[in-house]
Amino acid sequence: MSETKPVLVEPLPAHRFDPEPLFEHLARHVEGFAGPARLRQFQGGQSNPTFLIETPARAYVLRKKPPGKLLPSAHQIDREYRIQQALWGTGVPVARMYHYCADPAVIGTEFYVMEYLDGRVLQNLLAPGLAPAERGAIQRSLIETIAALHSVDYKAIGLADFGRPEAYVARQIERWTKQYEASKSEDLPDMDRLIAWLRENRPAHDETAIAHGDFRLGNAMIHPAEPRVIAVLDWELSTLGHPLADLAYCCMAYHMPPGTGPAQEGYIGVDLGAQGLMSEAEVLALYCARTGRADIPDWTFFLGFSMFRSAAIVEGVYARALAGNAADANAHRMHERAKLASALGWRVVSAGG
Repeated sequence: MSETKPVLVEPLPAHRFDPEPLFEHLARHVEGFAGPARLRQFQGGQSNPTFLIETPARAYVLRKKPPGKLLPSAHQIDREYRIQQALWGTGVPVARMYHYCADPAVIGTEFYVMEYLDGRVLQNLLAPGLAPAERGAIQRSLIETIAALHSVDYKAIGLADFGRPEAYVARQIERWTKQYEASKSEDLPDMDRLIAWLRENRPAHDETAIAHGDFRLGNAMIHPAEPRVIAVLDWELSTLGHPLADLAYCCMAYHMPPGTGPAQEGYIGVDLGAQGLMSEAEVLALYCARTGRADIPDWTFFLGFSMFRSAAIVEGVYARALAGNAADANAHRMHERAKLASALGWRVVSAGG
């Protein structure tokens, strides 16, 4: 299935709140907001519950923290709001931010409201619903978008304190190892081996850019009729970090079989040219051309690192499902994806790429 139509449901029991105080609050703080208003929940998000608010004049999107006990440093929606607000007007496509509320008294948690964009969310470029030329144009737009993000002067847009600009990789390994240990449901030997390898093989060279943290096709809004990205979504994991970690996460598909990806479809064994898609080498060349880089060092490390992070993330989603507060009814499947991502990551690093 190539395109994910937004599935709207009545707010799930774990995420339900009285919407009337919300509507009253927005009428006071968002210019032009006027009822009557209707609130429904988007089904499919794995982390921060996301809702559609419809009024006679306009539609809005609300994102909030999930309820219950949360992992340390997770679900910082204030950071999501801040970075998208800072990127507005830079050339990196983002939705317009309208309001952030830190007061949990309104709906029970922090939340923010942004514009609703009409577009497509595509999970799999290999699907038959896309023509080869369209696949290729969307893929190119995706890579051009991540290159544009990594080219932004983060200090110039007020994000110098958005993260620590040094030792990102080392800190991320430890952070996600702790998150994984806090949420794992069973021991995964491949994950243990992968963590040990990453700790022993950290790149000597460091660099810093804005890192989205979950940059992939499924987190991009595609124009409804044109093959181009109109907004990057889901900035929960964004920080100042190593740009190649972000790029490698986007390129994991080249090292996964079709139909098995933890967050996207795999390309192993696929005739990419016939599908209209670039090879991994062509993707890296385009990224280098757009960012002015001479090369892509330590690529095997960053691929393994990205699969490790993916495994830790989806195991956390599974833990929230067991606790009853995951945002997606399909979250119980995530443990198998964590096992797969860790196994693929270990295979990549042990094979050298």
